[in-house]
Amino acid sequence: MLEAILQILGELLLQLFAETLAELGFHAVREPFRRRPHPVVAVIGMLLLGGLAGGLSLLVMPGHLGHTETQRLASLVLVPVLAGGAMMLFGYWRRRCGDALLRIDRFAYGYVFALAMALGRLGFAQ
Repeated sequence: MLEAILQILGELLLQLFAETLAELGFHAVREPFRRRPHPVVAVIGMLLLGGLAGGLSLLVMPGHLGHTETQRLASLVLVPVLAGGAMMLFGYWRRRCGDALLRIDRFAYGYVFALAMALGRLGFAQ
């Protein structure tokens, strides 16, 4: 049981780290792109970036953190929800500080990014 909890925490920390790096990158390059794309295009972009981040994360941390299918499924279902919630909290914090919000600062986009990252890790690690 403890191993499963640590595995989910490890996946969450890895995805939060990748999302934070992505958010920093988005904030750094947002000035030339003032007009926001259509939400469907933004979701496709998040899926692509999340999948790419998931594949690249295997270079740093090869294989799955979970040893059983149940643990992998739990991290695939639970971790994106937790990561989306964390990104939503980052968005609230940014709004209170007066910073501009990006799409990833909302729950849905953070969730899509984390889900694509988890699927990317799962797919590439097979």
